[in-house]
Amino acid sequence: MTQEVRQTAPTGPEPEPELTGVRNFRDVGGLPTADGRRVRPGVLFRSGHLAHATPQDTAFLEGLGLHTVLDFRNDDDIALEGPDVVLAGTRNLNIPLNDPAEGGDFWETVRNGDVASLRTMLGDGRAAARMAASYRKLILTRTAEHAQMLALLTEAEDPAVPALLHCAAGKDRAGTSIAIILLALGVERAAIEADYLESNARHRRYKVVRGDGSTGAAIAPEIHELLLPLFEARVEYLRSAFATIEDRWGSVDRYLAEGLGLTASRRERLRDRLLTR
Repeated sequence: MTQEVRQTAPTGPEPEPELTGVRNFRDVGGLPTADGRRVRPGVLFRSGHLAHATPQDTAFLEGLGLHTVLDFRNDDDIALEGPDVVLAGTRNLNIPLNDPAEGGDFWETVRNGDVASLRTMLGDGRAAARMAASYRKLILTRTAEHAQMLALLTEAEDPAVPALLHCAAGKDRAGTSIAIILLALGVERAAIEADYLESNARHRRYKVVRGDGSTGAAIAPEIHELLLPLFEARVEYLRSAFATIEDRWGSVDRYLAEGLGLTASRRERLRDRLLTR
């Protein structure tokens, strides 16, 4: 499938490339901050996994001059999809975060289970509730990993930028991590949510393949409906992460400083590196 090209404002990134083996890729550049600056184009990217990148995709990614790729997938993801392609001159670091639906047994049922099993697990709002709970868990249980991410981006001597952050679909684990970085940069909350919801564009969506090989319209309508909350970016999921920050730490500033160890000097360094003047 060929990706559509989205035209961007002059202050934003270049038009999107046509990537055929990498889903949900985009430059986060151009998002506005509360103090009137913008995220600098060409320094922070997000995507789905790179395991199926074509030679043309690989050449494009290598042309970005990436310093580091941060892969948030866990061992089950990598076993299912494969390792990322190797990008010349780029460091690849794996920082596993819990999968939104967690557990190989769960995904085995999603891929191969019958409708009755899926109804029991996901019906009557259980799928959406599971997703919202997973976003809360990402905030509460993965502070060490998110602190490591911010430390890498703010190293004095060898910062991990330009950086590409990804998980499997580039929606939940990568989406939450990108949102944390954008909060630290002072990006407006509405802009963070709008970027997160970009993952719903048809050409960005994770391609679900069931155990029988069916995908897209070939998946039975009821199964598709049951799975939909898992594969959509819904603003209430991200807002559950924001609410968890405020409930646990009282404010974003305290979360960044006390939860993630982002000192004032490191936060200023992050802004100097990732924002326009």
